[in-house]
Amino acid sequence: MADSLSSKRPLSPHLQIWRFTVTMAASITHRGTGVVLYGGVFLIVLWLIGAAFYPPLFETASGIVRSPVGFILIAGFVWSLLFHLMNGLRHLYWDTGRGLAPKTATMTAWLVYSAATILAALILWAGYGGGA
Repeated sequence: MADSLSSKRPLSPHLQIWRFTVTMAASITHRGTGVVLYGGVFLIVLWLIGAAFYPPLFETASGIVRSPVGFILIAGFVWSLLFHLMNGLRHLYWDTGRGLAPKTATMTAWLVYSAATILAALILWAGYGGGA
């Protein structure tokens, strides 16, 4: 009897049931930015090793950083760092038991995306173009 009942029910919610929301995107993005940060720190360590022990590696890395591709890599790293930081603060806020209502969670997810983008643009502008 248990076999006949369980065979008619789905084992877990299917993707067609879920509606894509900004809070879901923030969760996925948080995990993705964690991976990006690992890769970025690895590249920074290679650059520092080159600076300390192997000047040709340092010169190559410095040339890449000054290129358009390097700018994109740095911009992605800066945005990832800011998003991951702010979303982590959002999770700390949730740990206090506040901000868990769906409306508030949605608002703070949008706020994290917006703030990460604005702050990254300001940091990159200051570092590459306007403020130095």
